[in-house]
Amino acid sequence: MTDAEHPEQPEHPEDPEQPLDPEHSQDPEHSDDTDRREDAGRPEDTGPSEDPARSDDPRPSDDPRPSDAPGRLQTPRPESAEYPAGGVRIPAQRGPMEDGGPLPAASPLPGMRRPGDGRPVGRRTRGFTHAALRSLLGAWALAALSPGETASVEHHLNGCGPCAEEALRLRDAVGLLHPAENLDLAPELRARVLEHCLARRAPRVPVPDWAAPYEAETARLDALLQDIGDAEWHAPVRLRWYEDGRQVRRRTTVAGTLAHLLCVDGLVSVALNLPDPVGAVAPGGLDPTKRTEAYWDAARVPPTGAVRAPWREQSRGLVRNASFLAEETAGAGAREVRVPYGDTALPLPDALLERAFECWIHAGDIAEAVAYPYGPPAAAHLHRLIDLAARLLPAALARRREGSGNAGGGAAGAVERTVRLEIEGAGGGVWQVPLDRPAPPAAPRPPAARSSSRDTAADTGCGTGTGSGEEVAHLALDGLEFCRLAAGRIAPEDAVAGSTGDRAAVTELLTATASLSRL
Repeated sequence: MTDAEHPEQPEHPEDPEQPLDPEHSQDPEHSDDTDRREDAGRPEDTGPSEDPARSDDPRPSDDPRPSDAPGRLQTPRPESAEYPAGGVRIPAQRGPMEDGGPLPAASPLPGMRRPGDGRPVGRRTRGFTHAALRSLLGAWALAALSPGETASVEHHLNGCGPCAEEALRLRDAVGLLHPAENLDLAPELRARVLEHCLARRAPRVPVPDWAAPYEAETARLDALLQDIGDAEWHAPVRLRWYEDGRQVRRRTTVAGTLAHLLCVDGLVSVALNLPDPVGAVAPGGLDPTKRTEAYWDAARVPPTGAVRAPWREQSRGLVRNASFLAEETAGAGAREVRVPYGDTALPLPDALLERAFECWIHAGDIAEAVAYPYGPPAAAHLHRLIDLAARLLPAALARRREGSGNAGGGAAGAVERTVRLEIEGAGGGVWQVPLDRPAPPAAPRPPAARSSSRDTAADTGCGTGTGSGEEVAHLALDGLEFCRLAAGRIAPEDAVAGSTGDRAAVTELLTATASLSRL
């Protein structure tokens, strides 16, 4: 046996007061290390003087030890396979390295698992046993654990293959419990709640149908303006309209666009005897374009977000006073109020529909400038806006003929020509538009069911003609495409439309629709 196989013995430094070993007291050079080296180098001695149970230790078991001296603290030797209770050391078995055999298998490190064994080896994972962590997998898949428990489970999954597979199966099963739901409120929820509230308790003075689109569009624009920042009020906006056979552009800002709406809405305020917020710099007798230009030129600095408050107050006042007027006159007196637009005038119901249309179009311009999603009006409101544009087309056709020197119209007794205008999509309908004579704007009519191309406008109940003319063409457009054309956002030749019949009549009608636009 070599020195390396001896267990470490407690070292005892020499003490002058400590008694020496009687057997070695006469030989100062004799030491325990010398005896051990000699014993390791010579064969086992079987002489009569040698104890058969004698170990490699040269001292007899009953020799006094330095630790047995009085006043010394004795440290008991721990009992083990090498040191039994008798105190005699039993040599350990020779290792395979000494015999030239294979090395023993390395024991796994704490926290690792043996190949093929699903049980984690070593200490508990952050205070949880394997069984406890496995029982938490279902709650972990549902994200119902505390942060500490979640960290313990995920730490355990990194080293336990079966638990990791079970966790993946549970996580996939969670998606089968219920379909994914959008946390955002439905867009139509507000309208349904308000409709239910108004049905249970109707307002004392209801908003007339012809003023409802203006109220809705101003409210939508006000909600958009509430979400934009101070810097976005100066975001560039490019206004576009169709004039003299070409598209015209005008650069302004978000605040400048709202100031334009404030100026033109002021024409309706003057008609209802309400204060005009910009009357001092933009007189009410001007047309919408000149009135807006006068306000922009009079401003010493570009408009800012401060323009929102007067615009909001004015739009609410218009809806409130229009509702009172309709309630007092039973609706008939509202059409007697004329709103001047320069060289023309519109009845109050049509004027508020026109303001709702322009508010929606310019709100889209503002939303595009600040990258804000903005949708079209409600279907019922969109139909009223399309109906207004269709009823204004005969007068627009007449103005174009007067400007070109062609009076239009046929000889006495000639059959009147009409174009069947079919608007598809939400808010659509069918209108019979006369080409040869102007027709006064009619009151908005509710949309009717679609009919065949041979039916007249009188059959649908929503046309502008009398139904006695000859249909020379049929024009079909999407509702939003027709509104973009009427707002001057696209040129007549770029409009996506389907048509049959007289191509010249179709082109004339598309051009007249684009001429309805202005600043």
